[in-house]
Amino acid sequence: MFIVTLKYKKPLSEVDRFVEVHRTYLDACFKEGHFLAAGPTNPRSGGVILAHALARPALDALLQEDPFYREGVADYEVIEFEPMKCSAAMAAALGK
Repeated sequence: MFIVTLKYKKPLSEVDRFVEVHRTYLDACFKEGHFLAAGPTNPRSGGVILAHALARPALDALLQEDPFYREGVADYEVIEFEPMKCSAAMAAALGK
């Protein structure tokens, strides 16, 4: 499982130009079963994605398809971890 953090490096006015295509990208990733959750941080300085069911190289390639990445409006950090404890709902989502 991966926690992906995005940190905006452009003003929100620039980020907002790509929000709709970014959301379309997220929808496709959810449909493929790669992402479990995604959303902006509060305050709105970036976002977080919970990803699973991918090897790290595949995730890196997938993230490069994100319009925020392609347009250079956000930096990405990927943290890999193995959940040892989780709720029943999360276990079901992870297929455990």
